[in-house]
Amino acid sequence: MSKVWQHPYVNVFKHFKIEEWKKSTKEGDVTTFMDKTLKCTVYRIRGPVPASNYILLPKTSTQSLGLTGRYLYLLFKPIPDKHFVVHLDLATEDGQVIRVSFSNLFKEFKSTATWLQFPFLCGAAKGSVYESTARTARQDLVGPAPASVRWTCLMMDLQYLLSMYLNRRYSHLKSIKLCASMLLKNLFTSDLLIDPGLTFIEAKQAGAVMQGSGPMPREMCFPVPKGGSWHDLYDYIRFPSDGGKMPFDSIQKGRATADPNSNAVRELPRNVNLSKPVQDRVSLIQQITSPKPWPRRRAPLLAVSVPQLPPVSSASQGRSLHDSWRAEALESDRKEDPGTSGDSVALLTADDGGIHVFAHRDEEVSVHRHNSSTEETVCTRVTGPVSLPAKKVAEHTKLQPDPILKLNRIIGFGGCTTKCTLWTKTGTAVVYPCHAVIVSMDIASGQQRFFIGHTDKVSALTFNGNCTLLASAQTGNMSVVRVWNFQKGSCLSLFKTHTHSVSSLSFSYSGGVLCGVGKDNHGKTMVVVWNTLKVNKGGEVVVMAKAHTDVDIQTMKIAFFDDTRMVSCGRDNIRLWRVRSGSLRSCPVNLAEYHAVEFTDVAFEQGHFADREPEDRTLFACSKSGHILEIDYMSVSIKNVRRLLPSQQKHSQRREKQTFSTGLGIAINSISISSAFCATGSDDGYLRLWPLDFSTVFLEAEHEGPVSLVNIGPEGVHVLAATSTGNLGYLDVSSRAYSTLMRSHTDTVLGFSIDGIRRNIVTVSLDNSVRVWDFDSMQQLFDFISEDTPCAVAFHPVQQVFACGFNSGLVRVFNIASSSLLAEHKQHRGQVIGLAFSPDGENMYSAGSLGSLALYNSVEEDHHILRVLGNVVARGSERSPEALTVSSDSRSLAFVGPAEYTVTVMDARSLDELMRIDVSILDLLSTSLDSAVKVCFAPVATGHLLVTTSSNKILWINAKSGRLIREIPNAHKHVCSSVSVTDDARFLLTAGDKAVKVWDYHMKHDINFQVFIGHSQMVQQVTFTPDQLGVVTAGDAVYIWDFLANPHEPQKSREVPAPAPAVTQSPFKSVGDPELHLSRALLSNGMPREAVPVPSSSSPPCLDISVIERTGQGFFSLCEEVEGPALGSSSTGAARGSFLRVTVPPSGRENSPVRGKPSLQNELDLLGDDVLHEEEEEGEKTLVRPDAYKHFTPRFRTSALAQDAVAPPAGKESLRLKAVIGYNGNGRGNMVWNPDTGLFAYSCGCVVVLEDLHAGSQKHWVGHTEEISTLAVTNDAQTVASASGGSDGACSLICIWNVQDGSRRSTISYHKGAVQAMTYSRDDFFLLSAGDYRDPGIALWSTNSYQLLTSVHLAEPIHDLSFNPASASQLTCVGSSGAMFCLIEQQGKDARLKVSTG
Repeated sequence: MSKVWQHPYVNVFKHFKIEEWKKSTKEGDVTTFMDKTLKCTVYRIRGPVPASNYILLPKTSTQSLGLTGRYLYLLFKPIPDKHFVVHLDLATEDGQVIRVSFSNLFKEFKSTATWLQFPFLCGAAKGSVYESTARTARQDLVGPAPASVRWTCLMMDLQYLLSMYLNRRYSHLKSIKLCASMLLKNLFTSDLLIDPGLTFIEAKQAGAVMQGSGPMPREMCFPVPKGGSWHDLYDYIRFPSDGGKMPFDSIQKGRATADPNSNAVRELPRNVNLSKPVQDRVSLIQQITSPKPWPRRRAPLLAVSVPQLPPVSSASQGRSLHDSWRAEALESDRKEDPGTSGDSVALLTADDGGIHVFAHRDEEVSVHRHNSSTEETVCTRVTGPVSLPAKKVAEHTKLQPDPILKLNRIIGFGGCTTKCTLWTKTGTAVVYPCHAVIVSMDIASGQQRFFIGHTDKVSALTFNGNCTLLASAQTGNMSVVRVWNFQKGSCLSLFKTHTHSVSSLSFSYSGGVLCGVGKDNHGKTMVVVWNTLKVNKGGEVVVMAKAHTDVDIQTMKIAFFDDTRMVSCGRDNIRLWRVRSGSLRSCPVNLAEYHAVEFTDVAFEQGHFADREPEDRTLFACSKSGHILEIDYMSVSIKNVRRLLPSQQKHSQRREKQTFSTGLGIAINSISISSAFCATGSDDGYLRLWPLDFSTVFLEAEHEGPVSLVNIGPEGVHVLAATSTGNLGYLDVSSRAYSTLMRSHTDTVLGFSIDGIRRNIVTVSLDNSVRVWDFDSMQQLFDFISEDTPCAVAFHPVQQVFACGFNSGLVRVFNIASSSLLAEHKQHRGQVIGLAFSPDGENMYSAGSLGSLALYNSVEEDHHILRVLGNVVARGSERSPEALTVSSDSRSLAFVGPAEYTVTVMDARSLDELMRIDVSILDLLSTSLDSAVKVCFAPVATGHLLVTTSSNKILWINAKSGRLIREIPNAHKHVCSSVSVTDDARFLLTAGDKAVKVWDYHMKHDINFQVFIGHSQMVQQVTFTPDQLGVVTAGDAVYIWDFLANPHEPQKSREVPAPAPAVTQSPFKSVGDPELHLSRALLSNGMPREAVPVPSSSSPPCLDISVIERTGQGFFSLCEEVEGPALGSSSTGAARGSFLRVTVPPSGRENSPVRGKPSLQNELDLLGDDVLHEEEEEGEKTLVRPDAYKHFTPRFRTSALAQDAVAPPAGKESLRLKAVIGYNGNGRGNMVWNPDTGLFAYSCGCVVVLEDLHAGSQKHWVGHTEEISTLAVTNDAQTVASASGGSDGACSLICIWNVQDGSRRSTISYHKGAVQAMTYSRDDFFLLSAGDYRDPGIALWSTNSYQLLTSVHLAEPIHDLSFNPASASQLTCVGSSGAMFCLIEQQGKDARLKVSTG
């Protein structure tokens, strides 16, 4: 019912009687005067400092307006040549208060988790010089209002603001502060969309009121002369705005201009052409990204039902923000992006009156922009005007489920302080701060609950007597106090403290009084006492009393027996306080000779005594000098003094009773009193339990660092202890057992890595420690302390080994099981900024801040270095710890470098450069060059490489061609610090500043992300857990979230799953190592597969789809479902378009000198009579040379090599070949040339001649004994392959030559006859060879080891073959039966070849 009275609108000034100033506040120069334009009284707020001249509604910040209207309308006029500021405090449904500020002082949009700042662009009178200048400028004239500024009606959609920018639900408007300099008529709230230029008659004719919109209320109207137009006299600004001026996310006048002469009647539907600026921009993007030609087959544009447009009068400017317009998509063949349809319909927003137009999306660049009025995603690829009608839908679609993340547990403790840890009433849980989050942990199960809402580190905590209310304060300039309902976990109240930081809080036993200590603007100590009696019933928190003091206060506590009495202690003082008659007064304790002692904590004697007054009790105070003072509270005098002294010998050598006497004492940081004993925590790391007379120590526990807090539990059974080194635990007094609840880094966590097999996580921190944790229990397993700061860390994908990079450039490899150092390398002069293992575990990579890159062999125990490159990685440490990323197939390595504007992709096995991408030219509106920040490979199935830039963009780039596919601008308010993608490429995880975002990877919703807060400082690294069921984020601490998205369901496609890649085991593993028994086929999460996949008996997939999709079982499919006969069908219709699977070389070839690896497929499938025939007996086969000139025929030999010929020893030859004159014209493809390096080689007989075309000199490679038939050279011109046939039925010989030194790197053999053709893939990963007519078939070799990966035996001879220059996995063969198209599928170190007839 609270919303009913606010409909249709609320006149705020009238409702709160602003002229009486009883429910509102004015400060500074606030006056009223008669405005000549509006012909009514308005308020004028002036003054040089906006913060000192304002109107505040309601009167105090602890009150609330309670206005629930979705839209806020502000009728004001900025004062010319001045600045103004407006602050809105908006309450969310979960109790959070968000401040929204806008001003022409702001130059750009800024935000935090609780504050949004928008720049305001002032308009000008129509026809003025200012308006004409602003219209033609790309960036509006930000700053003071122009002289011709007009009265303005500003409409703000408050619900949209919180939903879009912070992913929160709007509840009500709490307060509004209007600061100088402006003229103000009024403001009102409403759920209706008001158009100030619409008259009541026009509204009635158009029926706008029934559609959620209406005209301006009469008491709010601006006067318009008869025959005049409202929009010619005044400005109407809506936010979110569709204005095109920069900066983005600014409050500015929209693009559309209303036609004053239009009548408020509905017009017929019409089509709108795409505006020329949009066409020009898209055309320029196409030129930069070099788009491919249009596909030959395009689906026709589909015209769906045409919606009716609203009136094109002034009412069109007030169209409902509730509605969005969307096109019906056409399902077509999927092309580049797995998340989009090949010819789906994408939404555009034109400049023409806010009308939406639509264009087909294809496989070119998709530029995603956010429209400020509808928040639709723009994806365009057009070359001319396109018009399509749209279909209206009711609501926006957004990422589901909502929320998609739920915080599960945090590894961390402290942050700002380690002196605030509390027991709950039952003693079964402890409550402690972890940076900006408050954690409640069950001591038996370790389960955690969280109180999230603070935006900075929590500095103080306190419970009331029965632990139903929890109060917390945060540090920093924006210090606030929150009061929570502890059982429900909800925030009851949030209020400012008027201090820079709060160092101490104390609740009274009843919960009706809260006391806090902090510093004011001048650095003086300030004590504030609040009345919290009504907070549990929705009431306000009001200040009872406050006082300034010059004394130092370390802690302050309210007496449990009297809510008005407090005690404090600090340097050189102990004071007793009391609230009386609204004032706060104090009385010092006479310390006598202890006046120079620094006191750290105080505690009251516990219990109730029938023969004494409640205040007749002892007060205990401890100090840095080791003194413990017993003070009579009633007489304010010292009763007794004791001092803790160190023993003469170490406690481990001789047990002594601790005594109090003179001498150098041990600093005592905390004291806690129960009715039976006393507990102290001191700098020597001991928790000590004493009787109340302090006669002896009866129990103690030693810690690794100084004990900063002790707290005796409710029943006196447990004693809680916290240390300044981040440890939290408790001592069981009865069993004398100590349990550690939490360990923590004491400084920023720089990076982490997860072992998905053993469920461990390793972290590195600025506190110079490397720690290994159990992922589930959060218990620390190991820690490694070093004087050198660790910077980056990575777990081996299989072994219980991790590598760590340090600030000095060292890279160390540790074995966790043996706690030993396996290897240490110093290849980097600067800091190690990137460290990564390849997913197959064969290689390790490290990058240095001075540009170096190193490749290691991680199969060997010593991790010896294979290659080191200099000046290839961008210099600097800002990309640490994720400067390197390796593709999931272990084939590609990407990083930013050699300059910050470029991204380089390298061969992960050899560090040969494959591609370099320049990202500096992609932002056309920026005046500065854009630089790359982080890179991340998406799953291989997508073929994407993600790049984040300094302009806060995320770029989707084709990992093979370097072509831009998609971009997201303004992904975060600051630079994106980390990126991660799920294994099924459904979700994207990013971090920026203190926030974490989860995105829909394919951006197919209206709102494609969700925002999550909790960190108090920049998030250093984020990632999905290997099992894809969680998310880990690290910065101030390690946060582990539950990922609530449903697992990806496997598609019902007729696919034959391929086995996963085998895991390479290290040779230094012992035979009995249980890791050797792990499954050779690991899923993406690093866990053994639960069940062996069952091959499908249906038809194999076809090759006409380029997208590679991932199925639920972790396998990759090359195509969608195909209609056709089953594998066992005898139909001949499956001949064309069918495929040939990889075959293992026949057993007769197993005696080859080079033993190739067995391929993944162990059988030969007969899928087409024209491609493959059944093997015949070798004796029954007739060999016929094809009638083709291209096919190689060896020369007839008239002589043979003598059988007893012996080659001379190396270096002692009597004859040496000096020159060769001639060329073997009988060869096929036996001359190679590389124009970039000048390499020129050809064959003559059985010799390869390498000739320098400039000098005319020759080099000769001798190794063949038969005529060389063909040559092949790698794309980097570093390796040449030569092939010759075998003699007397022997297999052919292929020699691999190193161009630099002329050495023969390797020899391989497979084909029975001669080798017809050879070629290298574009990335030089593969060598493909084809046999002649005597052994028709093709063989695929790995260039890393030159082992045979797979081979295919064909029915007809092959004449020539060639790789696709744009794709390393596609190739074409031509032969007697025509053209055949092949595709290489690689699974880890194995591969298979699919062949289709043309």
